[in-house]
Amino acid sequence: MMTQIQTLIENSSAAWEGWNGLGYEARTQILERWTETLAPEARAMVAFQCRNAAEHVAETLLMPGPTGESNELYCAGRGSFVVTADAETPLVAVVGQIAAALVTGNTVFVCLPSNSVVSAGELVAQLEHCGCVGGVITAVESADLTALVSHPSVAGVAYAGTLSTSQALARQLAARDGLLAQLICETDCESLPVIGSPTYSLRFVTERTRTINVTAVGGNATLLELGSGEEH
Repeated sequence: MMTQIQTLIENSSAAWEGWNGLGYEARTQILERWTETLAPEARAMVAFQCRNAAEHVAETLLMPGPTGESNELYCAGRGSFVVTADAETPLVAVVGQIAAALVTGNTVFVCLPSNSVVSAGELVAQLEHCGCVGGVITAVESADLTALVSHPSVAGVAYAGTLSTSQALARQLAARDGLLAQLICETDCESLPVIGSPTYSLRFVTERTRTINVTAVGGNATLLELGSGEEH
């Protein structure tokens, strides 16, 4: 099992750089094509997540430096996220999690119970048909969820369901080795106060600063790029 999980992680990590570098506009266009296959409520949720990401995290802020350098503050995806939910969780919640993770530049593992309203494989097939290349979104069997969440290369988990399961996921993430992972939980699957928040997309990104020294020999030489997360 661990060999299989490692292969999934490597494929997702390999796809992450290209997907993250694609830019918000291109990722949004792919997600907009996806909405054509969805029911009205789910379609509205994807549009909501894309619109809020464009407002809150897509813009690059310019901050001129005192010695001639130019500093750019921007948001990037954290890496690979696990999106999971209970069987009773409505599709609109799952779609909201996937849309927020993808539009902000993360790759996604979708892990849903076999009796969910939609299968993980079906969602992956829809998104790949709309333009997501292999490795950007991957269906994972429920039996592999624990091993996947415990892997130190997973940047975070987005879960919609019961409080007890969210607490179990929190303990599992806290016990693993490596960097701390983000846990994003929605436990009110009727009102969706977390997924329905205009700033939900902020939970899936890390801030980075790119410094360009415009006075260097040759000009416009990128000297340094720093972020709160590791480069992949």
